[in-house]
Amino acid sequence: MDTPRDTPASVNPLRMLTLDRLRRRTSVKWRTYPDDVLPLWVAEMDVPLAEPVARAITEAVALGDTGYPVGGAEYAAALGEFARKRWEWDGLAVERTAIVPDVMLGVVEMLKLVSGPEDPVVVNCPVYPPFYQFVRSTGRPVVEAPLDACGRIDPQALDDAFARAAGGPARSGGGGVRPVYLLCSPHNPTGVLHTRAELTEVARLARAHGVRVVADEIHAPLVARGATFVPYLSVPGAENGLSLMSASKAWNLAGLKAAVAVAGPQAAEDLARLPEEVSHGPSHLGVLAHTAALRDGGDWLDGLLAGLDENRALLGELLAEHLPGVRYRPGRATYLAWLDCRGLGLGDDPAAVFLERGRVALNSGIPFGTGGAGFVRLNLATSPEVLTEAVRRMGSSVRV
Repeated sequence: MDTPRDTPASVNPLRMLTLDRLRRRTSVKWRTYPDDVLPLWVAEMDVPLAEPVARAITEAVALGDTGYPVGGAEYAAALGEFARKRWEWDGLAVERTAIVPDVMLGVVEMLKLVSGPEDPVVVNCPVYPPFYQFVRSTGRPVVEAPLDACGRIDPQALDDAFARAAGGPARSGGGGVRPVYLLCSPHNPTGVLHTRAELTEVARLARAHGVRVVADEIHAPLVARGATFVPYLSVPGAENGLSLMSASKAWNLAGLKAAVAVAGPQAAEDLARLPEEVSHGPSHLGVLAHTAALRDGGDWLDGLLAGLDENRALLGELLAEHLPGVRYRPGRATYLAWLDCRGLGLGDDPAAVFLERGRVALNSGIPFGTGGAGFVRLNLATSPEVLTEAVRRMGSSVRV
């Protein structure tokens, strides 16, 4: 077994693992497809654990500290410290937080707090497919507000969607409609980092239409160098908003379940109504790991962010060489790339072609909603060598 190593900011964790070692993993990324397929699809990174995280887990295991989680106050406090250092935001008050099993289950609980089972939920398409799956599983209808041609929030489209949602039929149990806007910030799959001005306009429109905002901010730590994430709850007008945050994406901890729900000052009473049993869902090891990541994993994260910047540039070069017909607008956040393959003549689902002919697994754009046909989502969080081979294979599959 390899001993965990310190990973200073100068070290890129995306360069630390060989493909042979990665194939020993048993997570969904590495077990869904045969070994001849390069998996650049689901949001898992090809990195070793940050040393502070590995230490927290191994020390807990050595102690047999694998019982029930004590709560989320320490996790929330670490998140607040991280927010002050990274985003210059001191508005994350621990008393207005709650521990939840993960971000999407937390989203469902927030929807229950501020809307009824038939109330509409607005999303910006194309968007993370579970937005559709989880919302519809609650019985709530989805109202789409398409992104603009640059993949950014379109204020007019959002205004129109809010008006449609707020003007919908009254709920069968009586009372007015209570629509919700499920904001993806930073946006998945485009990698767009919303600006303060954009988010302020979101808050203004939501207030004007009586729409509550629930923000999925799971990718918040994953921003390009020179860019800054803006928490939705930090903008004027967002005081009645709710946010879901987690260390899971930035430190590759999806298998260690935990997340934090954060309420704006005017939403504190809503969050206080969260059922106590929801706090039973997070993993104790997850809470420990996430807390260690936020408090002590900054150097590791800086090395990762530098590596992702390099990979975004590399992907642009590789596409120009092997797939000049693909349109790619590098995002300023996440480790995902949204590739417009409509010019290749591969139909609505080019991911199927790249898998069959090139043995590269990507996410099909179709489940991302309106505007996703002809697109694929590619996971950049891998080594330059794997990324290079993947794009080479994709190019070869088009020339077949």
